[in-house]
Amino acid sequence: MKDSYYDIIFLDENMPGMTGLETLTQIKTLSPNVPVVMITKSEEENIMDEAVGSKIADYLIKPVNPKQILLTLKKNIDQKRLVTQQTTSAYQVQFGKIGMQLNDRLNYTEWIDIYKKLVHWEIELSQSDDSGMDEILAMQKEDANNAFFKFIKDNYLDWFQQEIGDRPLLSPDIFKHKIFPLLDGGKKVFVLVIDNLRFDQWRTINKVFDGYFRTESEDLYFGILPTATMYARNAMFAGLMPSEIEKLYPEYWDDDDNEGNKNRFEEQLLRKQMARLGRKEKLYFDKVSGMRMERRISDNLSSILESDLSVMVFNFVDMISHARTEMDMIKELASDEKSISFANFELV
Repeated sequence: MKDSYYDIIFLDENMPGMTGLETLTQIKTLSPNVPVVMITKSEEENIMDEAVGSKIADYLIKPVNPKQILLTLKKNIDQKRLVTQQTTSAYQVQFGKIGMQLNDRLNYTEWIDIYKKLVHWEIELSQSDDSGMDEILAMQKEDANNAFFKFIKDNYLDWFQQEIGDRPLLSPDIFKHKIFPLLDGGKKVFVLVIDNLRFDQWRTINKVFDGYFRTESEDLYFGILPTATMYARNAMFAGLMPSEIEKLYPEYWDDDDNEGNKNRFEEQLLRKQMARLGRKEKLYFDKVSGMRMERRISDNLSSILESDLSVMVFNFVDMISHARTEMDMIKELASDEKSISFANFELV
């Protein structure tokens, strides 16, 4: 075992000398990544629990037939090729359908559907070995971006004269139409804002969240232009367009050349929005700029639990994204958008 490489190991649970579980521990110590398939005639739950807890690749109950062996081999040895083959074939079918949609006059809900499809295929293709399909997807994304630019150019100004439903949800609408209605239902609400986190990144980390929470919906909104943090995020917390913030609350609006402090007053802007709407709920607001904030969050946990509305803003994804353009080390680790999605921590 120490001097040999094995693609897969079939391990009998009932052996003379060491048991299968004892042998499994030794195998994982020597070669933790080799897939091990446990074979046993016992269906005792504790044995299954121990085997699964030891990260076996599969579990077969005797008598084992050849088809079971073949399926296990395919799952554990040939899976990458099969996934690549199936994913490539499925995307080739969707490529034409998406291309035809891009030639239509799409409304905003159809654009959301297109975006979700492209994100889905980007994630799926990232798990395959067919680099040629990555190039095709990149070409289709470029076509989609060009068509979406024309859509925004033709419709953006009209949206400010329309009601939600006839137009998409925009940055200033988020709290009024998504957050405050939850408070109206008597719920305590926690809002987590991760700045600069894209939908594909959310889809990746959502697997972690699913271990603790149930995702009921994935609603998307359209950021205002410019989408820069100073404008779009301030608009979200204020419930106002930037020109309205500057007119109503000039003390909370920094000039464009003030680079470090453009979002200093997000809490104040949110409180102003709540006051304008006659909302009197207790608000907790915190902004997290570093990775190591466990102590601070822990110390404030009682305040979070006592508040009707708790808002926490995380800036570190935005900081990493900007660092990608400024630091040589980050450039090498995350040379493109896809890298920054899937390389740093698989992380709106």
